[in-house]
Amino acid sequence: MKWALLSVWDKTGIIDLAQVLIEQKYSIMSSGGTGKSLAEAGIKFTEVSNYTGFPEMMDGRVKTLHPKVHGGLLGRRQIDDAVMAKHGINHIDLLVVNLYPFEKMAAKKMNLEELIEYIDVGGPAMIRAAAKNYRDVAVVVDPADYSLVKNAVRGEGFPETGRLVLARKAFARTAAYDAAISNYLYNLDSPFPPTFSVQYTHGRALRYGENPHQQAAVYGSSGIAGAEPLQGKQMSYNNYLDLNAGVSLMREFDEPAAVIVKHNNPCGVAIGRDVFEAYIAARDVDPVSAYGSVVSVNRELSKKLAEEISNTFVEVILAPSFSKEALEIMKKKENMRVIVLPECAPSDEIRTIDGGVLVQRTPAYQEHWEVITDRDPTPDEMKALQLAWKVCKHTKSNTIIFADQHHTLGIGAGQMSRVDSAKIAIEKACASLKGSAVASDAFLPFPDTLEVAAAAGATALVQPGGSIRDKEVIEAANRLHMAMVFTGIRYFRH
Repeated sequence: MKWALLSVWDKTGIIDLAQVLIEQKYSIMSSGGTGKSLAEAGIKFTEVSNYTGFPEMMDGRVKTLHPKVHGGLLGRRQIDDAVMAKHGINHIDLLVVNLYPFEKMAAKKMNLEELIEYIDVGGPAMIRAAAKNYRDVAVVVDPADYSLVKNAVRGEGFPETGRLVLARKAFARTAAYDAAISNYLYNLDSPFPPTFSVQYTHGRALRYGENPHQQAAVYGSSGIAGAEPLQGKQMSYNNYLDLNAGVSLMREFDEPAAVIVKHNNPCGVAIGRDVFEAYIAARDVDPVSAYGSVVSVNRELSKKLAEEISNTFVEVILAPSFSKEALEIMKKKENMRVIVLPECAPSDEIRTIDGGVLVQRTPAYQEHWEVITDRDPTPDEMKALQLAWKVCKHTKSNTIIFADQHHTLGIGAGQMSRVDSAKIAIEKACASLKGSAVASDAFLPFPDTLEVAAAAGATALVQPGGSIRDKEVIEAANRLHMAMVFTGIRYFRH
């Protein structure tokens, strides 16, 4: 006789699974809420307390913590049969468990005394016991695997390799569960605990990393990490980086916008009456860099835009949706990856360094724009400053952005000297910079960057402020009749 122990918080699919187990001559053991659901469905089972001879106690805190349960899960076939028979312990062949929803309840901000009751003890103990004994016991922690269980019990059972796959998943689940509890308890006192635990699922190997000699994988089932193409080649390591950069910037805009990214930096950004107009303007900021780029737009991609994009080699195109005609056109570009914009899934920023990681979190904050020159920006200059500042926020430091009220004009990124970034932006400008606005991601330590920008035609500048030489920079702006705004917020991106 085969035994299955069912003990689940999430009852999704459990009745259907139990019915299949009964059909296949399994004896079922259960207790608590699961047992109540089985009884209501008319499914015969053995109550755990009747099997152990020991009643549930302490408001259900103790029910499965018993040698007859754990012996049944840990007992090795042939090796432990005699001692199991001596103590009346049945072999348990299948364990189906999911845990108290600690993570979900913690998100509800309930008080600690209530939340403590959602720390599962018996469930993880059973899962670990069954997973350790995977050669003889199949352990299932995810209702998504119930179909696999049904097929196995209707057929020839679980192969050992299949039980090992389930055991890996089981240990990953208990690791994530313990990490969630640990992080929560540590975070009661500090936003950054002395021990930081994190787990990502849905790992997929990539063809290679930043370069062909490097190995890589992507983890995550939501947001950009979970994005998979509707068509085209498999996403690469660099595609994910560029797509994340593009989408982060695109989400700054409510109006129709297009963002073109190359090597993790925007090379063209524009807004327009529609995304077709925005894309054309963004592409024409730097047509050379747009070749082999990642394009993001924030409105449905139409047939007309698909035709235009197809005229340039584009690695990835992302939009909230695509018309049927657009998809048909893009099918002709077999290698171009087409991705639907996912829901935003914010998380801590984690970067590896030698021997550890850096963890960064951005709390809610407010910029405080203040005009600090004799002249206020005109309405058009203010719109241009706002656009340039949004792009500046998502470009590698040191960065200088020239823009008008509709699109970027010149982008200088990733230089050790801020004035060199300004010179690069001017050199790469797609049009006259006369009357343009300029943004700097950090304060100007000297007036030189402002003077270079003014000589190129810029008439307004936005920067965080805060330099010991702010007074000199303000005096230079007034002398050059430039409007300047301080925001109080720095946007380094290293």
